[in-house]
Amino acid sequence: MGSKAVVSVYLIISLCAASFVTRGVAQMQNPQANQGLFPPGLVPVDLVKCWSSLLNVQGCVLAITTSFLSGKFENVEAACCKVFSTLDAHCWPQMFPLNPFFPPLLKDNCARIIPNSPAHN
Repeated sequence: MGSKAVVSVYLIISLCAASFVTRGVAQMQNPQANQGLFPPGLVPVDLVKCWSSLLNVQGCVLAITTSFLSGKFENVEAACCKVFSTLDAHCWPQMFPLNPFFPPLLKDNCARIIPNSPAHN
């Protein structure tokens, strides 16, 4: 991977981390602002929880980020696919807001890597 690609990946990871910190600080400053804002059952998914399982697999976030940027899935390994396949589909729109088509593509690719993994329907 070229140095520009590595810098781009680190930039995206840094931006994601910054959005987590900003969101957490805003919620701490005014915790009652969100009460009653969303109807029951439509509470936004916690982005940190969505990404946390992927962070437990070494290199998984980097492989997914590289796939997201390049459109190629060859760097995503079986362990990463196994964890990604278990993510709640409600996480996907918040994890990949710029490309809603990416998560189903990745899940379909993971179904080829892990035969027992369900493909996106």
